[in-house]
Amino acid sequence: MSDAYTPPKVWTPGTENGGQFASINKPTAGAQYDRALPVGRHPLQLYSLATPNGQKVTILLEELLEAGHAAEYDAWLIKIGDGDQFGSGFVGVNPNSKIPALMDHSVTPPQRVFESGSILLYLAEKYGAFLPTDPAARTETLNWLFWQMGAGPYLGGGFGHFYAYAPVKIEYAIDRFTMEVKRQLDLLDKRLAETRFVAGEEYTIADMAVWPWYGRLITGGAYGDAATFLDADSYTHVHRWQAEIAARPAVQRGIMVNNVSGEPSGQLHERHEASDFQTRTQDKLDG
Repeated sequence: MSDAYTPPKVWTPGTENGGQFASINKPTAGAQYDRALPVGRHPLQLYSLATPNGQKVTILLEELLEAGHAAEYDAWLIKIGDGDQFGSGFVGVNPNSKIPALMDHSVTPPQRVFESGSILLYLAEKYGAFLPTDPAARTETLNWLFWQMGAGPYLGGGFGHFYAYAPVKIEYAIDRFTMEVKRQLDLLDKRLAETRFVAGEEYTIADMAVWPWYGRLITGGAYGDAATFLDADSYTHVHRWQAEIAARPAVQRGIMVNNVSGEPSGQLHERHEASDFQTRTQDKLDG
């Protein structure tokens, strides 16, 4: 961490690489051990964890069910801290070893879908929901969906890592990513001053992509006291939008699926039936 540090000619991983996540960070891809994935009785099989990227997909699935679509699914817990994502079965669904990953067994051959934005688009097109059919409105929705996919790494892997997880506090890195996150929040706030939802007046997959990241951030649910550090209360239009989406019953269910943190009543480690929200939350299983 000295000013005198000079990068080596050829990089090799160090013992502190990755900080809190060093044990699962490696410079190579591919399966590290053999393990088959479980398969439930529904056509859609989700393998995930309730991170913001995972919540995007479970929110959409619950919204589809709420709207009457035949989108029943099994959601299996992937414990990324334990390295579940490096098992051969999971790598077969997502060679990038990141959650979420989806298998659709309603088609032949079964279709794998990975990357959260791709899953949102796949499901929205499959069920004809939460993605406008009008070309201009569809394009605007995809504009904001891909904005989030591009902006997210700066928020999580950039700001979140250096502010909350890095083994040392590096002023330059924190300042660099804080500047970018505040620019993103300002952009989102200005947009939501003009429209009810991110892509316009209609609730879409763009909101489902953006909300788990930025809604969580501004309400103090991410990276310790980051909301205070970022002066999150000043983004009033983002707060208005966040609260409206948080009140949706499908969103409230979606954030519970594959959740292993917080109050046990808000944790549904696996989801296989709609009734699981009433009968299999962690407080009931532990009790």
